Amino acid sequence: MVIKYDELKDLIKRAFLNAGIAEEKAEILASVHADSTLKGVNSHGIDRVPKFIELIGKDLVDIDAEMELVNSFGAMENYDGNLGIGILNALKASERATELAKEYGIGLVGLRNTTHWMRGGLYTEKMAERGFIGLCWTNTESIVPAWGATSPSIGNNPLGIAIPAADGDIALDMAMSQYSYGKLETTKLAGEDLPYPGGFDSDGNLTVDPAAIERTRRLLPIGYWKGSGLTIALDMIAAMMSNGNSTYDMDDDPRESFCTACSQIFIAINPEAFRTKESNDETIAKMKDSIHGAEAVDADNATRYPGEGASLREKQNKEFGMTIDDGIYEKVKNLQNKDKGLLQKS
Repeated sequence: MVIKYDELKDLIKRAFLNAGIAEEKAEILASVHADSTLKGVNSHGIDRVPKFIELIGKDLVDIDAEMELVNSFGAMENYDGNLGIGILNALKASERATELAKEYGIGLVGLRNTTHWMRGGLYTEKMAERGFIGLCWTNTESIVPAWGATSPSIGNNPLGIAIPAADGDIALDMAMSQYSYGKLETTKLAGEDLPYPGGFDSDGNLTVDPAAIERTRRLLPIGYWKGSGLTIALDMIAAMMSNGNSTYDMDDDPRESFCTACSQIFIAINPEAFRTKESNDETIAKMKDSIHGAEAVDADNATRYPGEGASLREKQNKEFGMTIDDGIYEKVKNLQNKDKGLLQKS
């Protein structure tokens, strides 16, 4: 079905209010989920609403908790998320990183014991909007096989990088597997195949069938062994700099894990520490021109810089409405009614 932004946001907000979330928080969360859907990332927007409310019902997210400062060292600070709402914790952590960067030129915030932040690119995009280079990542429980393994043994550890630019910020948002589980789900719901092989089927062959990959849980790391190595390194740094859980600590936790008690890193950098804004804009503009001028394999699909596709989808969806799965819509609609039994504690 096709739905307009305001209608979708209102639908999500009512579901959050019915789950017991305070008005101010529900407004922010509804905006974040609706904005992700507007950018075409349904997997971490509308599609994640039922799962988030399920986690609240299982006491895996404390909707009243606030993150707390634990320690600081110059341009670095460490916070405990107290299993609060992951989106709200991450928004505060990313903002604090930029405040540190204003003072020191660079700011790093380590956040431990938090919960799923949904679309990770949001937080570096916010940093770029404030005029800072942003980097952030989170660790997860083991949901991807290390290179050479047949069962999940490393996290997917999404990474975001954003760079402010005069004519459209650069915004890279990527998981450590070729496709996230959320992307597998949305592709499967649409009855489509993946554009490129994203994992292995039960016979050990690379496949574009999202359902086959879900069954084996053998997602393909980006760059094969390189992606596997990168996700391990990101996990180590997240655990060390947040003084929090690693992937393997989460694996050992008896609670259901959906990034429960994960560790996250937020880094903001002042891009004008050694150059003027004008010089930076000139350099980025030249890079964009070079990318756009590259000869494309498909004449109908020009080469793009990171984040450009999401911006185009956002403009189109604002004008024509967002396409969402009918079944997901009904699930979220039903979450407005407690008598559906969807909000009961486990």
